Amino acid sequence: MSGPGPADEVLALVRSRPATLGTGRLLCLDGPAGSGKTTLAAAVAGLAGAPVVHMDDLYPGWDGLLRVDPEVLGLLRPLAAGRTGRYRRYDWSAGEYRETHEVEPGPLLVLEGVGSGNRAWRDLVTTLVWLEAPKEVRLERALARDGDGLREHWTGWTRDEERLFAEQGTRAGADLVVDTGGLD
Repeated sequence: MSGPGPADEVLALVRSRPATLGTGRLLCLDGPAGSGKTTLAAAVAGLAGAPVVHMDDLYPGWDGLLRVDPEVLGLLRPLAAGRTGRYRRYDWSAGEYRETHEVEPGPLLVLEGVGSGNRAWRDLVTTLVWLEAPKEVRLERALARDGDGLREHWTGWTRDEERLFAEQGTRAGADLVVDTGGLD
C-alpha cells in the first residue's frame, strides 16, 4: 500500500498553518500551464470540501495574464475582511467578462492557475505550491486539453508566464514544489 499522495501532503501543510484569509486559509497552486494545477486543485478540494477558483475564469483573455490582479483582489480582499468575495467569469469564446460569482468566507479556498501566487495578494496566502513538469510534457498536456489550433496562443502565453514568474519570484517563494512530470 502506498503512502499519502500530493493532495494529502498539501492539505496537511495548509491545515498546519494559521489562517491568513480572514478566519480561513488560502491555498495557491501556481506554475506553468500544463503542470497539473487543476488536477491537484480538484484532489485537494475533494478531500477538504473546499471551493476552487480557477485563474482561467479571471484572466481577460490570452494576453491577460499580466492584467489579472484587479479581478483576484476583488475576490480575496473582501474574503480577508470576512465578507463575500466576488469575481466575474471571463468568457474566452465571447472575449468578455460575463456573470459574477460569489464566494462565501470559509475554512479553505483553493486558487489555482498561472499567477495565483502573485505578490499583490501574497500576504493572504497560507500556502503556495509550485507545480512543474518538463516543457514538452506541459505543451503536450495543454494541446491535448485545448486542441492544436491554439498552439500559437500557447507560444505567447508561455512568454508571458516566464516574464511573470521571473518578476514575481514565484517558485522561490513556494512553500512546496511538486514535480508532476512523471504522473501521466
